[in-house]
Amino acid sequence: MKHKRSDKVAETIHTTISTILSRGVNDPRIGFVTITGVEVTDDLHLARIFFTVIGDEAAKKSSEAGLNSAARFIRHELGKVLKMRYTPDILFKYDHSQEYGQRIDDLLREVGTGNDGNDSEDR
Repeated sequence: MKHKRSDKVAETIHTTISTILSRGVNDPRIGFVTITGVEVTDDLHLARIFFTVIGDEAAKKSSEAGLNSAARFIRHELGKVLKMRYTPDILFKYDHSQEYGQRIDDLLREVGTGNDGNDSEDR
C-alpha cells in the first residue's frame, strides 16, 4: 500500500513539533502538552495539530492560545527540518477524543452495573 506524501509530512511534523515543545517554548500559558495527531491537507498547505494537556478547562484554553500564538515560531523551526518549498501553515486544535472515550467507558460501566442489579432482582 502506498502512502501519500501528506502522511509522511504529517509524521515528520508530529515528531518535530514534539521535539520543539519538549525543549520548551517560552510561553507560560503552554502547560504539559502532548501532540496526539497531525493532519496535513493533500496540497500540503495546512497542518492541523491535535494536542492534549493535563489540567482543567482553563489550562486547555490557555495552552491552545499559547500554542497558536507560538505557531509562527514553531512553523519557522519546522521549515528548517522539512526543507520543502512551502512550509504548511499550522493550526493547533484540542483533541477531545480521550474525553469522549472516557465518557463512553463511564456510560458502559454505568449500564453494566445497572444490568447486574436488575438481573438479580428478576430472579
